[in-house]
Amino acid sequence: MLKQFFLVCSGVDLNLIRDCSDGEQTKYAGIGATVFFTALMAFIASAYALYTVFDNPFAAVGFGLIWGLLIFNLDRFIVSTLRKRKNKFDEFLQATPRIILAVIIAIVISKPLELKIFEKEINQVLLEQKNELTLSNKTQIAQQFTPEIEQISQEITRLKNDVTAKEQEVNGLYETYIAEAEGRKGTELIGKGPVYQEKRDKHDAALQELQAFRAENSEKVAAKELAITDLITKQKEQEATTQPIIDGFDGLMARVNALGELAWLPSFFIFLLFLAIETSPIFAKLFTSKGEYDFKFQDAEDAVKTWVTQKVHQRKTLLQTDQSLNNKVYADIAEEEELYTYKRKKARELMQLQADAFFNLQKKQF
Repeated sequence: MLKQFFLVCSGVDLNLIRDCSDGEQTKYAGIGATVFFTALMAFIASAYALYTVFDNPFAAVGFGLIWGLLIFNLDRFIVSTLRKRKNKFDEFLQATPRIILAVIIAIVISKPLELKIFEKEINQVLLEQKNELTLSNKTQIAQQFTPEIEQISQEITRLKNDVTAKEQEVNGLYETYIAEAEGRKGTELIGKGPVYQEKRDKHDAALQELQAFRAENSEKVAAKELAITDLITKQKEQEATTQPIIDGFDGLMARVNALGELAWLPSFFIFLLFLAIETSPIFAKLFTSKGEYDFKFQDAEDAVKTWVTQKVHQRKTLLQTDQSLNNKVYADIAEEEELYTYKRKKARELMQLQADAFFNLQKKQF
């Protein structure tokens, strides 16, 4: 049963192969097994690749099955259409397009399995890339908010400096009227005279202005600090919104690019392995000598070719014979006097009708 299935996979004519020896059947069963397992590997590889894209096992298995069947059909077609020839070079020339196709199929099949085999290494590369993208993303977002935050911070600093300058001015007035009372400056008279009272009133007025100014600036500083807090919150929200995009940076193309950053030699050996699997049925047919099945298949093809050639020749001969007979028949008829007299009579009648019609037409014009 299994042997019969692999013979079907090889694309041979089952009616012919059944009459061949066991060795010949085993040879083509091996070729069919190679075709089947290549398609199986294609199914597994494509299903994994599509799972990384869709994150849906049912869709991945469905499309993977279609891809596996496609590869199976292509390989079966390639193997079944190779014909044994007398010259090995002609056989290789015939197989060259199919070998090129096999190389393309091997690349397509091997790449998803490479992604699975080197999954841990690829994840490490992706992690580093995600970290770099996260830092770059935060830097870009910060460039949007930092100038405005710095501008507001500078305004807060200016407001605080204004309050500090005003406090220093009030402290200077306080020191002035105290020094006047102690006789250290001004009139240098000890006691609270008119000059002292004048300087004291000036200080008290400045102190009231300072309190009002401090209260006003405190409100402004609080509003600006609230604006900075709001900008920082928006910055964090934007970072949180864009971070899932970076976390999801692990699709098929990202993994293929990450695989390209790893050492090329292991991937190359895996590609060679699948290339050997994919081309093994072709080279098996190229390198094996012409067997019993090939002779029988060639004999069946020659029989059909001979039959078709014979039918074409018969049709051509029949056509030539029919043409010769028709020519002879019409030649004999052309020599009969009765036919000549009849056609002469009809021609005379036709000419009379034409003359009458012309006469009537000319008569109407006058």
